[in-house]
Amino acid sequence: MGLTASVLAIDAGNSKTDVAVVAADGNVLATARGGGFRPPAVGVETAMNTLAETISRAYAAAGVTSADHVSACLANADLPVEEHQLATALHARAWGTTVDVRNDTFAILRAGVAEPRGVAVVCGAGINCVGMRPDGRTARFPALGRISGDWGGGWGLAEEALWYAARAEDGRGKATALARTLPAHFGLASMYALIEALHLNRVDRHRRHELTPVLFATAAQGDPVARTIVDRLADEVVTMATVALTRLDLLDEETPVLLGGSVLAARHPQLDDTIRAFLSTRAPKAAPRTITASPVLGAALLGLDHVGASVQVQERVRAHFER
Repeated sequence: MGLTASVLAIDAGNSKTDVAVVAADGNVLATARGGGFRPPAVGVETAMNTLAETISRAYAAAGVTSADHVSACLANADLPVEEHQLATALHARAWGTTVDVRNDTFAILRAGVAEPRGVAVVCGAGINCVGMRPDGRTARFPALGRISGDWGGGWGLAEEALWYAARAEDGRGKATALARTLPAHFGLASMYALIEALHLNRVDRHRRHELTPVLFATAAQGDPVARTIVDRLADEVVTMATVALTRLDLLDEETPVLLGGSVLAARHPQLDDTIRAFLSTRAPKAAPRTITASPVLGAALLGLDHVGASVQVQERVRAHFER
């Protein structure tokens, strides 16, 4: 009969997966990194097979064969029905006795707080917001793009910048330096040339996200249109955070508001300052800060919350990832 760990923590994003095997005393027995987790693109079973390879390496390194609890924070677990489907698939793999599946944004939130209490807004390729209280109450959004009311995220910002730049060049919109800086990023002379290149796939559509840093650089140079887009993102971040705080009855209490994901972690001065200015008027007791801790730490802490681990055990796990 094989040895058992206390928690198997999984943080599985679209581009990479991190796992950690945690003992009951808080020692991290092993970690491993693997490929992205994309059930909508490849199917649940294929996505689980990718997880299996990473988990097998971690278990072998830890010298265990299972865990008491699997704490899985997964990309694409956006709706309760998806969480249930993925939890069922994890149960079938028998990596642990119990399984808890959450959206991966919860891992970022839990990694940044000493207890499961606060709100996190994550802006990377997309945008999402979650909140939690120690009593188990949560606040979340579907985060499925425009069909669920979302605006922002790296992809959305790039699309918005292209829209304004195209209209500026052909006369339908206000003049903006974006009409020059966006095509210049790809070595092109005009927005017409960039539109044609994108439409005919001479510039791969997956490279559109490269335009988001160009948008911020153009805003930093003072372009009014680019600055308006950045301010709109700040407004959206604060709107999501304020709604989550309100749903959890935390608006009138000192509460951490964590800002994560590649766009927010870049600490663009205009975006950073505007978010804090908007929060100071709409949610004055919110305590914003940028979170850069490893999300797998959050998955591990959520698992330790589930098994009732002591503060000392949780601090030992945090120390491992923050050293």
